[in-house]
Amino acid sequence: MPVRDLTVIGNVGDDTDVAGLHVSPDLDTVLYTLTGEIDSERGWGLRDDSSVALERARSLGADAWFWLGDRDIGLHMARTQWMGAGIPLSTVTQRLTAALGFPDRLLPCTDDRLRTLIDTPSGEIDFQTYYVRHQHRDRVIGLRFDGAEQSIPAPGVIDAVARAAAILIAPSNPLISIGPILAVPGVREALRDRSAPCVAVSPIVGGAAVRGPAAEMMRSLGHEASPIGLAELYAELIDVMVIDHADASTALDLERRGLSAVVTDTIMRDHEARQHLATVALGAAGILVQG
Repeated sequence: MPVRDLTVIGNVGDDTDVAGLHVSPDLDTVLYTLTGEIDSERGWGLRDDSSVALERARSLGADAWFWLGDRDIGLHMARTQWMGAGIPLSTVTQRLTAALGFPDRLLPCTDDRLRTLIDTPSGEIDFQTYYVRHQHRDRVIGLRFDGAEQSIPAPGVIDAVARAAAILIAPSNPLISIGPILAVPGVREALRDRSAPCVAVSPIVGGAAVRGPAAEMMRSLGHEASPIGLAELYAELIDVMVIDHADASTALDLERRGLSAVVTDTIMRDHEARQHLATVALGAAGILVQG
């Protein structure tokens, strides 16, 4: 049997308050995905969740633009109650993972308040306004991680990086999903000083993002929307990049930059494709993968 010892370090820059509830979208997506509860069609939220509370709020005239399912609200209520009592987010997350049978360790990058703010031609807006309310249509001319400079890594984060046998950077937006994690003082340094191999999976395929605004955002902020642009953002932080067949022509350039390039199908169309990509990424890190 394969030994499983996985720690996921999650972004909290997307966290927001909805009707007084503390919502941690990235942490919850990891939690729901690895417990098999995710709505796989949308890629977020709980499968088969209802929206009675949301529809009731809208019928009463509330500006309820942020979608929350009824069972999802229950989790946010628990998180908010515990955090309101002074319990840090990392401890609250441990409680939630234990209650839902999460098989691994999920850590927020920090327990401190850190929020991603998006600068647009019309002014600065919070992340969820940009991403959800405006459907990421605004042109991004700047990013700011409010609170990052004063934050410290959550308990276990630095130790997880230092003790890892392998480190994988998921094919997430490098600017708004991975960027806030690296903005926490000490995290980038720990990753730079790692002893384990670090593998990044490119979220850019043929100049476009598989999902979300990563490609447009990279271009608007002066980065090439390609594995080469990703390599520049992750300079000194990774050893290997997994890229799609559509970007095979960039492999030689990546190798000239001191990186190993692994070419495969990176589109996660279904469970088998996701398993294939994970197997390739772990193999690239030198981890023996068994069925």
